Amino acid sequence: MKIGFIGLGNMGNPMAANLAKAGYAVTGFDTANVSVPGVEMASSSADAASGAEIVITMLPNGQILRAVAEDIIPSMSEGSVWIDCSTVDVDSARAVASQAAKAGILAVDAPVSGGIGGAAAGTLTFMAGGSDAAFAKAAPLFDIMGQKAVHCGESGAGQAAKICNNMILGVTMIATCEAFALADKLGLDRQKMFDVVSTSSGYSWTMNAYCPAPGVGPASPADNDYQPGFAAELMLKDLRLSQQAAESSDADTPMGQAATSLYERFVEAEDGLGKDFSAMLPRLEKRGRE
Repeated sequence: MKIGFIGLGNMGNPMAANLAKAGYAVTGFDTANVSVPGVEMASSSADAASGAEIVITMLPNGQILRAVAEDIIPSMSEGSVWIDCSTVDVDSARAVASQAAKAGILAVDAPVSGGIGGAAAGTLTFMAGGSDAAFAKAAPLFDIMGQKAVHCGESGAGQAAKICNNMILGVTMIATCEAFALADKLGLDRQKMFDVVSTSSGYSWTMNAYCPAPGVGPASPADNDYQPGFAAELMLKDLRLSQQAAESSDADTPMGQAATSLYERFVEAEDGLGKDFSAMLPRLEKRGRE
């Protein structure tokens, strides 16, 4: 099977490498000058898509996704499959899926969770939207690049699931960081705090698996001076997508809105740019009550 892979950044690069390692013929393209083990590089996105039975994209935003759609759909064959693993707005996901369908191409929006580590280890979770037929054709590749794939519904459902998931993630990370900062001011040892909360009703992924306090719990970016596993600016992007979706669907999301505002300040007006999203803890521990 020939696979075209467009977008070979921090996530796409190891994903494409895992497919090549599994024996697929992968042709890749990225606007940056990159190389991927086992992947033949093309001169354009259209060239990468030409003749491919499956095309995978991993792109920064909906505007770029729509532009790439204009380039690759004319190069793809009827009956081929397009798997978009970008995290974008639901409207863009649905628009390019409709465009692909008119050309006889099966489209799946399949944003991922698991970060750079999950991409390298092949342990990503895919949240997929599209027809049953499209998901069935994409499933074997999900098994190589990840550990779980959930078919969430029709086109756009994968993006909806990702946006909702990451709104929860952003809100709970802030709550976890606030709790550690409060514990500090109350004189509570961080390890004791973790030992209680991680086995009590305050249990969460941000506490138990990705603890924002250095030296507490499993290894996390906090133990590497908050070098990003998931950058704060990417969290901000996803939170903004959640609020865009909330606005368009008339959903009341006050905690999501508050988290968006906090990450906006952290990334755009403070020193959060380029740091992990868990670096909200050192931000909060230095602050008093406003």
